Amino acid sequence: MSKVLNDFLTANLNELKENGLYNEINVVQGANGPKIKIDGKELINLSSNNYLGLATNDRLKKAAKETIDSHGVGAGAVRTINGTLDVHMALEKKIAEFKGTEAAIAFQSGFNCNMGAISAVMNKEDAILSDELNHASIIDGCRLSKAKIIRVKHSDMEDLRAKAQEAVESGQYKKIMYITDGVFSMDGDVALLPEIAKIAEEFNLITYVDDAHGSGVMGKGAGTVKHFGLQDKIDFQMGTLSKAIGVVGGYVAGTQELIDWLKVAGRPFLFSTSLTPGDSAAITEAIDILMESTELHDKLWENGDYLKKGLKELGFDIGHSETPITPCIIGDEKTTQEFSKRLMEEGVYAKSIVFPTVPKGTGRVRNMPTAAHTTEMLDEALAAYAKVGRELNIIK
Repeated sequence: MSKVLNDFLTANLNELKENGLYNEINVVQGANGPKIKIDGKELINLSSNNYLGLATNDRLKKAAKETIDSHGVGAGAVRTINGTLDVHMALEKKIAEFKGTEAAIAFQSGFNCNMGAISAVMNKEDAILSDELNHASIIDGCRLSKAKIIRVKHSDMEDLRAKAQEAVESGQYKKIMYITDGVFSMDGDVALLPEIAKIAEEFNLITYVDDAHGSGVMGKGAGTVKHFGLQDKIDFQMGTLSKAIGVVGGYVAGTQELIDWLKVAGRPFLFSTSLTPGDSAAITEAIDILMESTELHDKLWENGDYLKKGLKELGFDIGHSETPITPCIIGDEKTTQEFSKRLMEEGVYAKSIVFPTVPKGTGRVRNMPTAAHTTEMLDEALAAYAKVGRELNIIK
């Protein structure tokens, strides 16, 4: 290794460790369910995005296995050559039906969606109004587009209106987009989509909602946009297929013309091999389950409310979450890391989240209860929170 590289890596890694910002990666032995095994120890898992427990669902596993037997393990090419299989077309048709749009396109990941879809439509002649707490993939997608990025205060409709008006009246931009998460993953709050839609209509803004943490969770499972009945008002509905849906990948849903454009201009679609056949079939099966019944969705919310109530009663700062995502905001980064470590020793896996994922001084442990958790599991977790919280003087 060159000396300059070695010096850079050593100095920066040491700095992260000294400031409590170095992320230790834990290896899960086996499936990612309501309980997981790490280093041979069974832990109650409160850090998975597997909201509905579908990652281990027998119907999904059966669909994947059967499709691997009939279609193989890989698609064999990018979508535009001969990597578009019948299972991909069935999947995209199902996503559009689920989201209430004319059409949909599937990408290899949610991150790829934001990298590909934003830059396929926006360019250096345009401006993007972006909520200041948007996900990193949105930020990177906006940067890639080379559009002017205008930060908007989090869920502040007065600031959005003022900045939209200023951008329009400047006459500098051909197109202006407003982009927001549907559900914000660090705090669990929900975008004010009805107000956003009104402002967008007033100023002729393109609207883009990243519903990675809303799909399967909001709108009886159909997402935040459908929760508010705004399928005809939001131009881009983007989401992942790896969280509540339980598999892997991402999608954009919208008009047929939008999807046709993304299929000729979305670079990850054009230059990266498509979703595997087995994954595509499993995703389709997952959406079928959500369209058949709200049982998993309802259980998720029941568990989320139960855990939230318990943590609040113990005295933890859980912010202003409106969804099952429940942060315990600790503040100091080193204390946050220690809190997470001690929870693990007590049998609860709740990963610490610190800068740069969240602003400095707002370190937290983020809890993600799922439909697969039992009340007994949640009670065990609350007992561990009480013990460790008092031990570290976080609660009384």
